[in-house]
Amino acid sequence: MDCASGFQCWWMLLRLLRYVRTVISALILFAFFSTITGCITVGPDFVPPDTAAPETWAIPLQGGLSDEEINQNTLASWWEILGDPDLSNLIECAIANNLDLKKARARISEVRARYGIANADLYPTLRTTGSANRNHTSKKTGGATNELYRAGFDAGWELDFFGGKQRAIEAAESELQVSKEDLHDVLVTLVAEVALNYVDVRTLQTRLSIAEANYHTQKETSDITTWRCRAGLTTQLDVEQARYNLKRTYALIPDLRTSIKQAENRLTVLLGQSPGALNDILSERKAIPVTPLKLAVGVPADTLRCRPDVRRAEQVLAASTARIGVAVAERFPKFNLPGSIGLESLSIGDLFSSGALISSITPNISWTIFDGGRIRQNIEAQSALQEQALIKYESVIQKALEEVENALVAYAEEQIRRHSLLEAVEAAAHAVNLARCQYETGLTDFQTVLNTQRSLLSLQEQLAKSEGTITSNLIRIYKALGGGWTPLTLSAIKSNK
Repeated sequence: MDCASGFQCWWMLLRLLRYVRTVISALILFAFFSTITGCITVGPDFVPPDTAAPETWAIPLQGGLSDEEINQNTLASWWEILGDPDLSNLIECAIANNLDLKKARARISEVRARYGIANADLYPTLRTTGSANRNHTSKKTGGATNELYRAGFDAGWELDFFGGKQRAIEAAESELQVSKEDLHDVLVTLVAEVALNYVDVRTLQTRLSIAEANYHTQKETSDITTWRCRAGLTTQLDVEQARYNLKRTYALIPDLRTSIKQAENRLTVLLGQSPGALNDILSERKAIPVTPLKLAVGVPADTLRCRPDVRRAEQVLAASTARIGVAVAERFPKFNLPGSIGLESLSIGDLFSSGALISSITPNISWTIFDGGRIRQNIEAQSALQEQALIKYESVIQKALEEVENALVAYAEEQIRRHSLLEAVEAAAHAVNLARCQYETGLTDFQTVLNTQRSLLSLQEQLAKSEGTITSNLIRIYKALGGGWTPLTLSAIKSNK
């Protein structure tokens, strides 16, 4: 390379560096103004609504319930207080495999990506371009061949003078929080449904054992009446009455077995498995999980802080508030800084020569001065959406408090009912023994035996249902309090990184 060519290359490089310095200076100035004007963020700032919760529950707490502060670790894994290892294993399996939970996790990944897109709008865009064009004209018109080669960079940046993009980021961040609360809400519902279906299985198994025990007792009674009839001590009527009573009890057994299998199948679906997968775990009959003697439920304000659906409604309101700012920002001018730098030549050999350098920087401003009221109407629409979100938030709070109140009263009153049924079962069992002994000695008729046996079976059934209902109501209390989602928080965040 001769000295002239070398000088041209250096000269072109100096010009390129001078232009790059000019662009960098413009971008720094642009960023400076962005920092200064970043405080000019139009639209309302989100302020969490001040919704006063009642200081105490509407009903007097009884049946072991108290307004002591809830232990957060207990609330996070409330099923442990039931002391049932099978239930704990099933819930862990559900958290790992439930399809609705996996869908909620995937939704978080999607919304997190959209949040990243909103953040990217704050930064400049840089593109590289290159082209080679060769045109050949007809010999009739001269037969000329023209070539044009280009290479370079294009950049663009829209200044967020009035905070429209920042409001969009706020809305995207709130939507990300909404998706996380959705995940928590799915988890609260999931662990409660697993526990409720598990209690159903154990309750049905208890009822099946009761029916089978009554069947064997009534079978003995039927055998006695048959023997007494053959001995001439009673009539065929007693035999037939004993027989239909026996068959009536036996008819309960197939229905209970069907219900058990259906409850087991519901459990397997919740665990993300196929029907029959839990046969080994649930085949052995076990007692209904027993509730603790005391249960702290806190005060209404504690519930509103713990429930995912309440926090979700608040984040929806925050997103709606931010979108008002996005709409208001459309009223104001938009500032753009497009620019480009590159090389252009008629021959590829001259593309990197000093004369091939091209550049442009054209700051511009655009301002919508008339759009038929579109911007104004959009602001009104977003404001109306915010009002709807606020109403929804208040409605969610009311329903949350209602759900807890209903669960508390059901839990307390069912314990009173269970106590009465327990005494009734004891009396009925004693009556059955007395009636049977008196019948065998001829002191009473067989109708008394039938009535006492039917009453005992009915009361034992009711007692089993009541015990299952008490445990189910405890589960509903913890679900209403928003318990069960905390253990998944860290693992969910890690799985979505």
